Amino acid sequence: MADLFDNIPESGIERAAPRAAASATARESVPDGAPRPLADRLRPRTLEEVIGQGQVLGPEAPLGAMLASGTMSSLVFWGPPGVGKTTIARLLADATDLHFEQISAIFTGVADLKKVFEAAKLRRRQGRGTLLFVDEIHRFNKAQQDGFLPHMEDGTILLVGATTENPSFELNAALLSRAQVLVLTRLDLADLERLAQRAEKELGRALPLDGMAREALLEMADGDGRALLNLIEQVAAWKTDVKMGVDALTSRLTKRAAKYDKSGDEHYNLISALHKSVRGSDPDAALYWLARMLTGGEDPRYLARRITRMAVEDIGLADPQAQTICLHAWETYERLGSPEGELALGQAVTYLALAPKSNAGYAAFKAAMAEAKKTGSEPPPKHILNAPTRLMKDQGYGKGYAYDHNAEDAFSGQDYFPEGMRRGVYYLPVDRGHERELKKRVEFFAGLREKRRRGEDG
Repeated sequence: MADLFDNIPESGIERAAPRAAASATARESVPDGAPRPLADRLRPRTLEEVIGQGQVLGPEAPLGAMLASGTMSSLVFWGPPGVGKTTIARLLADATDLHFEQISAIFTGVADLKKVFEAAKLRRRQGRGTLLFVDEIHRFNKAQQDGFLPHMEDGTILLVGATTENPSFELNAALLSRAQVLVLTRLDLADLERLAQRAEKELGRALPLDGMAREALLEMADGDGRALLNLIEQVAAWKTDVKMGVDALTSRLTKRAAKYDKSGDEHYNLISALHKSVRGSDPDAALYWLARMLTGGEDPRYLARRITRMAVEDIGLADPQAQTICLHAWETYERLGSPEGELALGQAVTYLALAPKSNAGYAAFKAAMAEAKKTGSEPPPKHILNAPTRLMKDQGYGKGYAYDHNAEDAFSGQDYFPEGMRRGVYYLPVDRGHERELKKRVEFFAGLREKRRRGEDG
């Protein structure tokens, strides 16, 4: 198979910045006496030293099983920053005696990839394989991703990709079919504490923090091990023998910004959490997820629109006022702006969470839409068509129409569906909130309709 990269133009993402592989080489050649960041000094030397990620590294976990059997497949690591994707890839190369080659999709162009593959082919002819670690692999376009396939298939490289984005959406199906996706998770507080203790041992002294401040420091890292080590390095540099409290710590350190991408997975994960908390009638959880999105920089107008949708979809006619509350909150935000107007959105979320729930209107509309698509262009029955001309009257338009206001109970019971089409039943109100009353009305009119039908048949 020809090298697919021969037909790919130079990528627009190629930059004059230093290549990741060159950076890795430079890092390995740093003199022993040169200063090194704490995160680099504490980089694990074996897979057993990796903190967290037992779900992929344990004896019965995917990587543990692969290493035990002596067979490795190409991999894609999916997870947030600072959880060990690069470190694990490097240690896998050591454990399998493969040459470790690291590139970044942000800085690597087609010419660089061709060189990497040629070097891997040469290495293979000399009897050694190559583990190619591709950071931010989702940044490569479709053609570039396809270019890896022949080299994966013939064994030139063992590909290990790393991405913070959902591979299902960002990576080609062909590449995914040749690689196993492993999910790496953010470090929990116990993992971060172990990392902090390891850092203190390396530094030769305990951090000058009391218990509450230490916990606050771990929370500042937000599950990111690299971020924690950077924070610890700052704290360790302070010249003090007095243990500081939370106030002293937070006055000197800025809390790490929460991980949130307004167009990525976190955006969809958090709006889903907000919606499901409202649907689950949990105002506290709903307010928490609303706050998470707002502090992450989400556009309040987007939230106002989605909150209004929740009122329509999950509350509906069980509380018709819910939509009005949301629209008023949206208007209030437009008038006040941030941050004052965000309070109105919070109040709307609280109201929705505590309102009676019904998706009967939503389900009825979806069912009616499905039926409308199925029945195509069936015309209305002639008796409910207007007849402004004689020709239309001659065609039977309007003939036999019963004017409901002239009927008993102002209800004629006529059929308004297309002729020959079975009557549909789409709206099934629940016995909650205002829909309890609507349910009574639906049943009342259904009874009258049946009564009228029997009378006509009789």
